[in-house]
This record gives sequence, structure tokens and C-alpha cells, in this order.
Amino acid sequence: MLIRNLEKNLQWPAKIVVSEVGPRDGLQNEKKMFTIEQKIDLIERSVEAGSKIIEIGSFVSPKAIPQMADTDEVARRIKRVDGVEYRVLVTNLRGLERANEAGIKKAKLTVSASRAHSLSNLNRTPEEVLRGFAECAEYAAAHGITLSGAISTAFGCSMEGKVPIEQVITAIDGFREIGVKELSLSDTTGMANPQQVYEYSVRVKEQYPDIIWNLHFHNTRGMGLTNVMAGMMAGIERYDSCFAGLGGCPFAPGASGNIATEDLIHMCHEMGIDTGYDLDKMISIGRYVQEILEKDTSSFVLKAGKCSDIVKV
Repeated sequence: MLIRNLEKNLQWPAKIVVSEVGPRDGLQNEKKMFTIEQKIDLIERSVEAGSKIIEIGSFVSPKAIPQMADTDEVARRIKRVDGVEYRVLVTNLRGLERANEAGIKKAKLTVSASRAHSLSNLNRTPEEVLRGFAECAEYAAAHGITLSGAISTAFGCSMEGKVPIEQVITAIDGFREIGVKELSLSDTTGMANPQQVYEYSVRVKEQYPDIIWNLHFHNTRGMGLTNVMAGMMAGIERYDSCFAGLGGCPFAPGASGNIATEDLIHMCHEMGIDTGYDLDKMISIGRYVQEILEKDTSSFVLKAGKCSDIVKV
């Protein structure tokens, strides 16, 4: 009876929005340094494959994340396509100024929902970090830059364990106070589970209907795509993913592997959910990334191929 009721009430979305974060969240955790030309190629090929939102890099300290030191040059040299959002991650006013100088008009700020994670990485509480973003909001408003926000460790922290929803709500309220109306709940440490994702997603959608919601999962413990399905059940229709399943947070031990873009697209297309992507082109990008790195990655589709590739005898 329970299964029949679920089938009756459950409606999968007709379409989801997939944001490609590979050029930033994917490459920042790789020891091999990609050239500017390779980064530009990956960005432009991802757009050609269907990406309408792409995170091209970050404006952060090059000492902290040397893989992102050339984001300025990448931003200046990429071929911009109308209708595509080219986004960067920034952590302070100087990063936002660099984004503006490079002609980028969409920037993402990030704060940890975990107090321990925030203190360990920044020596500041989440509340202190959010207060510091006020000057970023003023600068963005004055220069025509749209800000979005990401709440890292929104589901779990390697130092605190499960992160209570109340800590996530505190971060949401802080972003709303400075006018940010697009937020991502990010599973930085790969600790989220489907039940938790569903409950947190339903809560924030109901409590903050004015916010555009996005979910960002790592596949560290193999629950990434299942968590996406839980998010879709809760009505979330925007997700981050990374070509070839690269990535992870350099400051969260063991948090390797974003969900692979080609895996997410393949799952959705098999379910009849439109993503706007050309799956074959994304698979080609994933294989190109593996060639550059000279290693296999965590992408399942790159290992097994598409379901439609299976030859029926």
C-alpha cells in the first residue's frame, strides 16, 4: 500500500538545471595543474554540450589554492555565449573586485554551517564570516554584480558530525540580510543521506519560498545521485555537478569526488527528465579530462558506458 501511494503522489520534474562546477570545484583539488588553454577548452566545450551555468574558477588566495591562480586570465579569454551564466567563487571584497575587473557579473559567496569547520579554516565563526560579506553586497550592488551563496557542510562536518538544520537556517538568514536570494546547500564532506536531504530541502523550501534553491553533492560515500533523487522528491530542480566526477574541498579531509555531470545527465535522461545537455558531448569531455590526468576518475558512465550502448543480441 505504501509503495502504491508513493507512486501515486510522486512526480518527478520534467526538467532540471545542471550547473557545471568542474572548472572550479573539480580542478582545485587536482595535483596536476591544468593550463589556461585546457581550462578554456573545458569551459567552452561544456557550454557547447549544453551548460547554461558554469563555474569557471575562483578569485581566492593563490597561496591557498594555486590551481585557481589564473582565473583572471581564463575569464578574460573565454568565448562568452549569450544566455550562459559564467560564475566564480569569491571569499572577500578583493575577490569580488577581481571578478569585476575580469568582466564577471555573477559571484558566489560561501559560508560554513559548521562552526568547527569555519573556525578551523578561517578562524572566524559563520556569523563573523557573514557579517564580513556586507561590504561585498554593497560593492556588488554598485557594480551590477549578482551574488549567490553557498552553505558548505550543510548536512555534515568531519569535525562536528551531523549538522543540525538550525545551523543551516542561521546561515540562510545571514545571507538574506544582505540581499542574497539564490542559495546552495552543499554536502562538502559527502555525509548527507537521502532522508536528511529530503527533510532539509522541504524545510527550507517551505520556510523561504523567495529563495532559488540549489543542491551540491559529493559522491564520497556513494550516495550522491540518491541524494539528488531525494532533492527532486522535495521539489528542488537545480543541481551542481562536475565533469568526470572530479573534485572535493581541499579543506575537508576525504571529501573527494563531486557527482559526475555525465552520470547525473545519464540518470535523468533514463528517467525522462530533460537537462538540456548533449550526453555524448559530456562523455567526450570526461574522457578528455581523464586523458589529461592520465588516470581513471569516479564517473560510472565513463567506466560502463550508457545503458543505450548495450548491444542486444
